[in-house]
Amino acid sequence: MLGRIILLTLLTFASPISFAESAKVNPKYEGIEITVNINEASAEELSALLSGVGLKKAQAIVAYRQQNGAFGSPNDLALVKGIGEATVEKNLSRIKL
Repeated sequence: MLGRIILLTLLTFASPISFAESAKVNPKYEGIEITVNINEASAEELSALLSGVGLKKAQAIVAYRQQNGAFGSPNDLALVKGIGEATVEKNLSRIKL
């Protein structure tokens, strides 16, 4: 009886671990480069594709772009209120002009 309890306990805790490991990265998507054109993307696209950028910050990016024109370099994104240099650095490989 004690053996069954131990076995059931182990199975209970082992199952979620095995499911979590299989959900890490789908091989179908390995090697796909995620990029976003910050001069053309909508706020929804920016928030979905840039790490650390939610909808509010993405809306600020679009508003800045509409008021000041196109971004000249990815680093210009740091001129937007709420977007720091760390966010720009984190997303440099994703940002296109």
